[in-house]
Amino acid sequence: MKEITEETLNKYFDVTKRALDKVNSNEIVDKKEAHDFLDMAQRYYKDANYFKEKGDYVRAFGALNYAHAWLDAGARLKWFKVNDSDLFAAD
Repeated sequence: MKEITEETLNKYFDVTKRALDKVNSNEIVDKKEAHDFLDMAQRYYKDANYFKEKGDYVRAFGALNYAHAWLDAGARLKWFKVNDSDLFAAD
C-alpha cells in the first residue's frame, strides 16, 4: 500500500481514541512523567486531527502513531493501569 486511505486513517483514529479513553478512565501513577506521557499522547492526537482536517493524511497518520507510542510506553512502564492487549502493546 502506497497511500493512506481515509478508511485506514479513521481506523487508526478509532484505535488511538479508545486507548486514550481507557487511559483517562483508569488510574494513572501519580508521577510527573506519567502525566507528561499522557499529555504528549493527547497533543499528538490533537495534531493528527489538525492534519486530517487539512487533508494531510500522511502527517495525520504519523501523529497518530506517535500518540499511540506514548500510550504504549506509559502502559509498558506500568504508569497507566490498563489491561487490554487489543489496544496496548504492554500486555
